[in-house]
This record gives sequence, C-alpha cells and structure tokens, in this order.
Amino acid sequence: MELLKTKIQPLIEEAVEGLGVDSSLVGRMLQPSTGHTWPPVCDLSLPCFQFAKKLGMAPPAIAELLCEKIGEHEAIQEVKALNGFLNITASPSWLAQQLLSGGVGQRSDDERREVLIEHTSANPNGPFHVGRARNAILGDTLVRLHRLWGDKVTAEYYVDDMGKQVAVLAWALENMTEREVETLLADREPINPQWAEKADHQRVRWYQAAQLRRKDSADSEAIESAIGTLVHASEHGDQGVLDSFEQAYQPVLDGMLETLGRLGIHYDRFTKESLFVTNGDVAALMKELGDLEINGVADNGAQFLDLGQRGLKGKTEFFYRRGDGSSLYATRDIAYHRWKWTQCNELINVLGEDHRLQAQQVGLTLEELGERRPEVMFYSFIKLPEGKMSTRRGNVVFMDDLLEEAQAHAAEVLKERRPDLDPATMATIAEAVGTSAVRFNIISVSPEKGFTFRWEDALSFEAGSAPFVMYSHTRACSIRRNVEAADPSFITQPPQIEPFEGEMPAGLVELLRTLAVHDDRLSKVVKEHRPNLFANYMLQLSMAYNMFYRDCYVIDQGKVNPFFFAVSEMARTTLKAGMEALGLVALETM
Repeated sequence: MELLKTKIQPLIEEAVEGLGVDSSLVGRMLQPSTGHTWPPVCDLSLPCFQFAKKLGMAPPAIAELLCEKIGEHEAIQEVKALNGFLNITASPSWLAQQLLSGGVGQRSDDERREVLIEHTSANPNGPFHVGRARNAILGDTLVRLHRLWGDKVTAEYYVDDMGKQVAVLAWALENMTEREVETLLADREPINPQWAEKADHQRVRWYQAAQLRRKDSADSEAIESAIGTLVHASEHGDQGVLDSFEQAYQPVLDGMLETLGRLGIHYDRFTKESLFVTNGDVAALMKELGDLEINGVADNGAQFLDLGQRGLKGKTEFFYRRGDGSSLYATRDIAYHRWKWTQCNELINVLGEDHRLQAQQVGLTLEELGERRPEVMFYSFIKLPEGKMSTRRGNVVFMDDLLEEAQAHAAEVLKERRPDLDPATMATIAEAVGTSAVRFNIISVSPEKGFTFRWEDALSFEAGSAPFVMYSHTRACSIRRNVEAADPSFITQPPQIEPFEGEMPAGLVELLRTLAVHDDRLSKVVKEHRPNLFANYMLQLSMAYNMFYRDCYVIDQGKVNPFFFAVSEMARTTLKAGMEALGLVALETM
C-alpha cells in the first residue's frame, strides 16, 4: 500500500537506524503483504532477515525490537512482530480521510507517457475464432488500463496485406467457383445461415478450399507457382497486385472488426505492411543492414545478420533479404518498428508465444541500428478439448457464435431472475452481460498461461465472473438512486463529510483497504502487462463492496448516512472505471 508507505517509511527508517543498521534498505524492503488471500494479514511488511548477520540476532527478535521502537502515528492502526516480519496495518479512519479528501491517484504530467500498443494484427482471411480473439481482448484491455492510469495511448492494428495467406485468398476468389468451394468442403460443417451475408464467414470458405487444392490436386504445383508469383510481386511493391489483395481481404477485415466492435474493441489507426515497401523504407533499411559488421551473405545471395555475435542462442542467422532482392516479413517489421518509434515514447506489442524468436531477432536488430527494442506481452494459445484451433482446418469456435451463445445464455438467466423486463431491455442487458462474460473469461487467465476453451467456463455467471462484478456496480447505482429519491441534496450539494465516530464495521474497513490499493494494483498491471491481476482486483473490490452493503446501511429509517454514502459513491465510481478498463459494460441495472 504505497499510500501508507509514503507516510510511515521515515518512521521505520528511524527505528532501523536506531538499531545500527543501514536505513537506506528500508525503501526496497518495506512491501505489501505477499499472502495469497484477501484481505491480507497486514498492509505493509518489513522482513528482518537481512539484518540478522549485522546485528547477530534472530529475525524474530529484531522484529520485536523494531516493534517497540515504532512510535504512534495517525496512519497506523497496529504494528506487530510475527515470525521475523514487522507487520503494519493502516488506520481505517486515516484511510477514509485520505480517500475521501480526493488526494489519492493524482499523477503529474511527467508521469504520463505516450504509448503505442500494437495488437491483434490477425491475417484477414477469415472470421475471428476464440483463439485469435485472445490477442485482441488482451491488447484492448491493455490499452484501456493504460488510459485509466493516465497514459496517452494509440491502439494500432498492423494489417498483414501482402503475405501468403492473403495471396491464397486472392487467388481463390479469382480462380475458384462457389460450387467448387462447397464441393471441396462437403465434409465440413456448412456456413451458419446467420452469417451467410457476413464477408469474413463467406470468404474463409474460399481460403479453406484453396488450402485443400494446394496440397491435394492434380494442379497443385501450378497453383503453388501462381500464389508464389503473387507473393513475389507484392514483396516488390507491385501496386496492381497489392490492390487485388486489398479487394480480397478488406471485406473480411471489415467483418472481423464488426465482431471485435461487439466486444468493445476499436483501433485508433490501421497501418499496412506494404506501406514500408512502397515508400522506400524497406529498401533503405536493407541497404543499411547490409553495411553492418555482422552482415553475411548465403550461397544463394540471400543476406542475413549473424545475431549470434550479439548473444542470440540457437538459430542465430537472421535473414532479412532473399537472393532475388525481396524483403521478408521480419524485415518489414523492423521498418515498421522504426516508424512506430517516431510516434511515441513507449512501445508495446501483444504477440503469441510462437513469435518469441522473431521478437528477439527484431529487438536485437533494432538495438544494432541504435533503436530501443519494444516491450512485449506474450500470450499462450487457447485450445479446444480436441486440440489446437486452426482456421485452415476449420477446427475453431467462431467468436460470432460464442457471442450469440453468451447472449442467449444470459437471456435465459434473466428470464428466471427478472421476468418483469420488457424484451428490448432484456436483449440489451443480455448482450452486455454476455459480451462482458466472454471478455472476462479470457482476461482473468494470466497471459502466459494457455488454457482449454470450454463453453461452460466461458458462459459461467457464478461468483468470480463478470456478472458478479457487474451486479456489484448496479447495486451501488441502486443505492445512489435511492439516496437521490430520499434526499436530492446529497446529489446536488453533497454535505461535508465528518470523521467516522466509533469502531468501523468490518465491511467498511475491508472496502476502505481495497480502495486504498487500487493505484498500487493498476501500477503493477501496466508495468508488468498482466491484465489478469486487475481482473482479480475487481473481484476483490466487488466482494468488499458486498460486505460493506451487508454491514453499512446507507439509508436507515429514511435517513441518509453521509459517510456511508460517500464511501459507496467512491466504490461505485471505482467499479465503473475499472469495469470500463476491462471492457465490461457498466450497466446501472440488471
């Protein structure tokens, strides 16, 4: 709890210095309690093991001595020695004063950063499936969390508009008939009639059929040659080919973005891979790379950098130019990164774990060119119980289908709980609950941890899910409406809040403690790129608010308690901002 640490660190340093130990260690050692349960046993803890050798004493004895030396302070409720740790718990009254005074969470302009976050960048050859969507959901959540922290953020989509997968799609649309496509895909599930007019669902079947023809037909070699010619032309900046590629993929990309929009995912800018070929950046880059001392030339004329000389292990030859003079995807990625560094002062990429080697190669090459390497949030893949998802094989759960299932499931639950709702309102709430549940299901898992997609998990509305957080927020909104009905002046002219008298109810104490660590949790999340930690915090905040609701009557016998209402309002606004940062819909009634 940084709020408490800034106040009492000098006090702890004075006590440590009094024992004859270097007090400069305290700032690094005095940390929040590391227990896995919430609430923690204390708010701050100082391990005394590092002092043992210097003092010739056992850590528990040192903790006891420090406990005796700590004087009284308005911010401290309790100081306790336990198993070699000095544990400090904040005073609830002091926490309330700090929180309600509005002095928490203020950051100076020099702490705010200009951040460019590139995420998604999925090949535009078919609809989003659940596996692909993990990148988009995690990336969008990272964008939102940085904005909540106060950063100026650009959300970027890098359009892969010249690779082999787009070439396959363009070739298929030009050379295959609908009848041929459906014949080749006869053993696969037909297109869902609901998406029959949605271009990403339509065109993915051409892509899948072409993939079958490429590997198992009499003219496979001719097809492969034709596709290779298209790729080669695109890599040399052939505008006619690039235009034909765009005509093939743009309707698919539009359909993909429609799906993401339903999840609340939007972008500030789209940048095409081909831009850096057509504007000359890639050609200039390859010349610059060719002049580096670690440049090498293969027997076929291809050029590479020997990154083994810069510490890369394993596959050390990083090819950036083919023997025919064309560039590779990674070459264009480096040109793109150099351009991105002109747009921001912090750069974050969201990449699948299979991009680790390429990310390392790109990072080392950027450093060789005098640039910084970007920060990267890697994520593991989502699998189906029967194995890895694949658009090529048609072994996927389309996100469009999942969202429809989620809305339908939410509507069934609502019919049981709120049969009084009119159909339009029920549909609106069901959509909000369904999309929020899907997002939360993916966000709440640590990015580096893979997991198996199961319908029952994705659509769970039990405690620990998005609806649990959403309901806590609607409960706080209901209290606000009730207060406004009981005494409108509390909304129009909020009264001066007096200090709380007497012993605070347990639910109030835990809510104050949870609100007090909000900025600590958010800071850790944006620095470590771990949205799951903030999802966990929002669950803790929701539980704390429900405890507060149980223990503290904001309206009692028609009279509003100003202190309780002020705390409830702080929780409501924090819940709303946190939900929006996770992409959950902050409904006011459910």
